[in-house]
Amino acid sequence: MNLGFIGLVQMGQGMAANLLKAGHQLTVYNRSPGKDEALLALGATRAATPAQAAAGDAVVSMLADDKAAEAIVFGEHGILGSPAMHISCSTISVELSERLMAAHAQAGQRYISAPVFGRPDAAAAGKLFVAAAGAEHDLNTASPVLNAISQRVFVLNSHPPAANLVKLSGNFLIASVIEALGEAMALVAKGGVDKAAYLDLLTSTLFSAPVYKTYGGLILEGKFEPPGFAAPLGQKDIRLTLAAAEALRVPMPLASLLRDRFLTLMATGGEGLDWSAIGGLAARDSGQ
Repeated sequence: MNLGFIGLVQMGQGMAANLLKAGHQLTVYNRSPGKDEALLALGATRAATPAQAAAGDAVVSMLADDKAAEAIVFGEHGILGSPAMHISCSTISVELSERLMAAHAQAGQRYISAPVFGRPDAAAAGKLFVAAAGAEHDLNTASPVLNAISQRVFVLNSHPPAANLVKLSGNFLIASVIEALGEAMALVAKGGVDKAAYLDLLTSTLFSAPVYKTYGGLILEGKFEPPGFAAPLGQKDIRLTLAAAEALRVPMPLASLLRDRFLTLMATGGEGLDWSAIGGLAARDSGQ
């Protein structure tokens, strides 16, 4: 397929590279210069504007937040009304996804939402998981794109914002695991138990899922730099989760706690750290 790709930071780099490796033609755009050099060396073409990246069959966007997503769609030289189907892989608010769905429909442009689960190493390896929603025909058209960046695509339903709600709920669960791991590891460590042995017990028995192994290891080593997923992005996702919960009138007291943990982290110098650094707060608070 003739594709465009917008957003070439950590996740986007790996995703775009895998599209090239799968044999797709790729035109890339990033607001900050210099992020496309490695992809150009692999055969990508540089676009001067988002609209230029959306001149083919489909354009993938992988952006940090609502503001960035709005800019490439609605801004000057944006992609709205372009011939390419818009495949939005960004973690954005449900409210913005609703607006994008309506705006694309009015402009006669196809739109699906396909946010991804996984860290930059998974993106580079083509091992992401995709939560996708949109019209069946559009999802079928996008299938070669989504398969090239992932190990599995989960089709949810025909309403694109549903995928964004699922993505936010998933990030809420990951953040909950990070906080719980941090508290439990701080507790046993202060009681004289070796944290490495404790984590080995957990991840070899009842808590063997990758999320416990990945984030438990980061907390154990205190390896929060460089960030694979920066703390402000984690805080943003919890804020968007709470906004969705308020709109649906679903109380989420744990999400409110996580919002405050992220604010504590960033207020005490952690803005440049990985979001897993909230798992180190309990040990710090207990004087370890």
